[in-house]
Amino acid sequence: MSCCAPGSEGEIVRSAPSSEEMLLASRELGEGRRQVDLSVPGVHCGACIVSIENALKAMPSVEKARVNLSTKRVSIVWHQKPDEPAVDPADFVGSITAATGYDAYLFDASLDDGDKLQRDLVRAVALCGFAAANIMLLSVSVWSGADDATRDMFHWISAFIAAPALIYGGRFFYASAWAVLKRGRTNMDVPIALAITLSYAVSLWETMHHGEHAWFDATVSLLFFLLIGRTLDHIMRDRARAAISGLARLSPRGAMVLADDGTREYRPVEDVKPGDRVAIAAGERIPVDGTVEWGASDLDVSIVNGESVPQAVAPGAIVHAGTLSLTGSLVIKVTATAKESFLAEVITLMEVAEGAKAGYRRLADRAAQFYSPAVHLLALTAFVSWGLAGGDWKRAMLIAIAVLIITCPCALGLAVPVVQVVAAGRLFKNGIMVKDGSAMERLAQADSVVFDKTGTLTLGRPRLVNGSDIPGPVLSLAAGLAAHSRHPLSRAICAVAAGPFPLFDDVIEIPGSGLEARRAEGLYRLGNRRFACGETTGSENTDLEVMLSRDGQEVACIRFEDALRQDASAAIRTLEHDGMPVAVVSGDRIGPVKALADQLSLARWKAEISPKGKADYCASLADEGRKVLMVGDGINDAPALAAAHVSMAPATAADIGRQAADFVFMHESLNSVALAIDISCRAGHLIRQNFALAIGYNIIAVPIALAGYATPLIAAVAMSTSSIIVVVNALRLNRVRTEDLLPRTEPSVPSAKEEMRAA
Repeated sequence: MSCCAPGSEGEIVRSAPSSEEMLLASRELGEGRRQVDLSVPGVHCGACIVSIENALKAMPSVEKARVNLSTKRVSIVWHQKPDEPAVDPADFVGSITAATGYDAYLFDASLDDGDKLQRDLVRAVALCGFAAANIMLLSVSVWSGADDATRDMFHWISAFIAAPALIYGGRFFYASAWAVLKRGRTNMDVPIALAITLSYAVSLWETMHHGEHAWFDATVSLLFFLLIGRTLDHIMRDRARAAISGLARLSPRGAMVLADDGTREYRPVEDVKPGDRVAIAAGERIPVDGTVEWGASDLDVSIVNGESVPQAVAPGAIVHAGTLSLTGSLVIKVTATAKESFLAEVITLMEVAEGAKAGYRRLADRAAQFYSPAVHLLALTAFVSWGLAGGDWKRAMLIAIAVLIITCPCALGLAVPVVQVVAAGRLFKNGIMVKDGSAMERLAQADSVVFDKTGTLTLGRPRLVNGSDIPGPVLSLAAGLAAHSRHPLSRAICAVAAGPFPLFDDVIEIPGSGLEARRAEGLYRLGNRRFACGETTGSENTDLEVMLSRDGQEVACIRFEDALRQDASAAIRTLEHDGMPVAVVSGDRIGPVKALADQLSLARWKAEISPKGKADYCASLADEGRKVLMVGDGINDAPALAAAHVSMAPATAADIGRQAADFVFMHESLNSVALAIDISCRAGHLIRQNFALAIGYNIIAVPIALAGYATPLIAAVAMSTSSIIVVVNALRLNRVRTEDLLPRTEPSVPSAKEEMRAA
């Protein structure tokens, strides 16, 4: 089954799927319900989402339809009742095309046109920017009083410069506008395409008839600003997809399957079935869930529980897809297919969470469905009224064009992103990076904070706590053994021991136990208490420990701890002072989590919780009406980071954790969390001001254009001025002193969160 074929230059040519392909690609959900995922590459705004979802939900068989703007995926759930005619899923594609004019295909995560579209948008921005700058230079000469021949020459040169800019840069708006117009519908791109086309056409007419004025500069500048907004929006959504793509790369593409006769066969991971036996070498990731049949190893299970300390596995142990075998070879018996594995479940959780987040509607998106008809009506009213009243249809056309230009949504479109850019700059200066432009709006709304433990509240790096109690030669002896292992605790020993280290010959690493080597004075072992000393019980404290023994007798007990991040306690007190309850959730054992919660005076904590459990906990708080800020670092935190209202991760987090988070802070201090909240609240205040300024501009400018007091040039200047006003207002955030942004806990100093709550 395939609805894709290779095209020229490696591009993928896709065709509409047939009914049989749709049914084959759909999933059975039980009780007569099925789900299919479609890709609609043309989706780019909130109006598109509303049109698609409304069109699908209007179909009697469709139970649920959700559009994910980041991945451009449409998930459709429909029911097929026995006593009703068979549902043809191909009708879903027709419904989408009829509603929006966009083509729809079966969703395939391996096909991504995002990079190509981004390159095309960047090239269009560069071309239009170059054209606008050169036309502006020529316009200065015209405005300065160039004579007739010189003026005409400059106008013709401007026309030739503007033409390729309109064709190459305007194609994004023309294609979108034509797609909906031929279906008898409209969107925000229709008035934009109409404005730049009519403005160029009238300017060209004036140039051909030696007119005094032409408006090529206004046309290309308008297109330049609009392309910048669309490019930034695409880049932000492309980054939002990076977390899921990176997580999918943790799963190997194939597995070495052992046959009953001992032969080995490499199969694609999709062809590995429950009951198969798979060989895993040291350093390889486990491709599917299973049970260990043979071998022992230390596994990096941070994807499961977020802990940096590897987990020892032996025959009978359950292992999960995506975990990494560090030290030994294994043979596992497969218990689930790749689509049903733990890693697939984590990816699904993130996709569901991202789809829910894509339902977030900005005020500008809500206005989009009313904007286009209103602008067309205003322009048409102006054209007809002035034409009938004065009989000068050329003047009527210029007034209509002025209305289209003066109402172009540049100020409204810049109201949000320009503040986000300035705020992102302030955050970056303070060591905080923001990935998603809308994240600051959501962070300002957060009213609860959930922290992961290891790597978030703590640094996630084991540190010796009793190194000063161990004689230097003994610690060096332990480091001599530890140097032969990449275990995190071994590396921690080597980091603090003074060299040179004693040399050991024939060092053996026993996965899940430790290191063993013989010297003249005896047999040395470095590892857990059972392995090194033969003891079955150890100390009851929550510290990690490694034993060094000689001939089974204890030489040293080396203890470790995971140190708190700088200012962890102060940061939590600041958040609580701002009225934000704080909780800790962790995949670690109950003892260490409880000890940390007691140390930080936190009443809310959960231990031994799975990635799904973390996401469910955030969802339960959301059901209570809370807007959760999740702060985590591990791969196992990724679903919760995606499911929360907003999320943060430290720079030391796993790649997937950083990609799934909305914010990444570079410093070790947790004060970055409260600082980001403060800046985001101030940014939200400026955004609301910008909306008011943009709306006020239209209230004043539109009547002036309708009254005939604005030429297309004046309209373009007014439109640009409104954009400059919202930019200048956004830059006020740079005037706030850094010390005023620092989190404070004194009751007499209100934070931006408190000021916003009071307002």
